[in-house]
Amino acid sequence: MKNGRLSDFMGRDGTRTVLSSIVSILIGLVVGAVIVLIVGLTSDNLTLSSAWEGIRLIFGGLFSTGRDSAGALTFGFNPTNIGNMLFRATPLVMTGLSVAVAYKTGLFNIGAPGQYLMGTMASLMLALGIPSDVVPAGIVWIIAFLGGILAGALWGAIPGLLKALLNINEVIACIMTNWIAANVVTWGFEISNFKNLVESTKSSYVYKTTFNGVQTPKFGLDVLFPNSQVNGGIIIAIIIAVLMYILMNKTTLGYELKACGSNRHAARYAGINDKRNIVLSMAIAGGLAGAGAALYYLSGNTEFFWNTYTSLPATGFNGIPVALLAASNPIGVVFTGIFMSMLDIAGTQLTSLTAYNEYITDVIIAVIVYLSAFSLVIKMLISGRKKKKAAAPTADSAPAADPAGAAPAEGNNPPPAADGGKGGGKA
Repeated sequence: MKNGRLSDFMGRDGTRTVLSSIVSILIGLVVGAVIVLIVGLTSDNLTLSSAWEGIRLIFGGLFSTGRDSAGALTFGFNPTNIGNMLFRATPLVMTGLSVAVAYKTGLFNIGAPGQYLMGTMASLMLALGIPSDVVPAGIVWIIAFLGGILAGALWGAIPGLLKALLNINEVIACIMTNWIAANVVTWGFEISNFKNLVESTKSSYVYKTTFNGVQTPKFGLDVLFPNSQVNGGIIIAIIIAVLMYILMNKTTLGYELKACGSNRHAARYAGINDKRNIVLSMAIAGGLAGAGAALYYLSGNTEFFWNTYTSLPATGFNGIPVALLAASNPIGVVFTGIFMSMLDIAGTQLTSLTAYNEYITDVIIAVIVYLSAFSLVIKMLISGRKKKKAAAPTADSAPAADPAGAAPAEGNNPPPAADGGKGGGKA
């Protein structure tokens, strides 16, 4: 009975999806360990022991506590690392949700970086532009957060409108809006009064929101994870992920959005407004990316480099592997976002405690991203093995065929004649 339940559990589509993602992650980590070993053996300033330390930090950098008096690596509960991991995971979860929700509706939202930038500009300008001595800081925070969501949603709706009305591919439209956003944000802060003029060495940075007394509440997480950047943003991100799961799986709107993604023309035939849902899907995705930017910069402990026209934020692009590894499941995005953030922390530890640089973790993430694109292939391989195992006992337990010429058992009807049941044939 237990084996039957286990077999049913392992045969579920969701289980195979999770297994394929885990396999992708494990292969990426193993490849990273091999790279660390090769670099350690071929570099003049590194040794085999250094390579072993690098491998340990890749797998357990989150729990690294430094070195002891003898110079050996030490590991244990590190609240600072864990808090920083949760803080850095917040925007990754939101951009991952942005890509995942759009993908569930048949759209590929590669415009998350631009939506993230527009959310950044709106939330920072509102948080710094509304005087907190006139409006309470908590109200300013809410206005800035909602403003970031709205800015991202409006920017995401542009590719949605082009797709719905002119059938322009959303990938092309998103790429164009990304670079437009980068230049708009640069121009917007260039002519604004929000540039950091207090610290002369940071003239290309925007003031932190604490300059106006605006900051995301900690919700007691700073007590659990002292000396870290953590705040209530991760809690808000998890709540939004749960709401997105409910929206996509338990509501009529979510069904309509997914129906349009599965077959736009069939959905229209069924009476669903496909054009409205395409625009709405991209607007929701843009709003999620904008919310990620708002949660990150409204924390009060991060600065924004406003001269962005030469590059796009990596956080927006990193939402793609987060969504792929989670198979576009909003709840799964929370875990994959935290995992990607954990690798980021491991890279920081690798750089500070060894002679390696953080780019090795970028290679690991790149491998995992590459493999996540093949997660469907891995899932098919896993499904193929399950089917072979299930087919083997079935073939063994099949009854043997009756020997040729054996008389039918008494009481059974004889088989029909070859001519369709007519009278006996010629001798």
